[in-house]
Amino acid sequence: MSAAIWLAVGAGGALGAMARHGVSRASMAVLGPAFPWGTLTVNAVGSFVMGAVIIWLARHEPESSAMRAFLTVGILGAFTTFSTFALDAVTLAKDRSLTIAAVYVAASVVLSIGGLTAGMLAMRASS
Repeated sequence: MSAAIWLAVGAGGALGAMARHGVSRASMAVLGPAFPWGTLTVNAVGSFVMGAVIIWLARHEPESSAMRAFLTVGILGAFTTFSTFALDAVTLAKDRSLTIAAVYVAASVVLSIGGLTAGMLAMRASS
């Protein structure tokens, strides 16, 4: 992998991580800390945006591989937080209840897959 790809991923990752942190802080301020709203939000929104970006990139090929890496692996890879999602699910199961954890897992999966599909459909419809 070229240095340009590594730099693109790193720069995108920094932006995505900062955006994720901002959404998490804002969610906690607005909705409180009792439920991981920030993680749920970034996973659903990030999945929608990933769907839209993938369609956009496919329409604009050949787009540079550095741009693709910057957007998908970098920004969106750092913005969506399935590693944090897994920790949140385990923590909810341990500290709250298995039912709350199961609802969180189901909502995350359904909204993220739905978001990706909706993003793809939105971009296809915009042509």
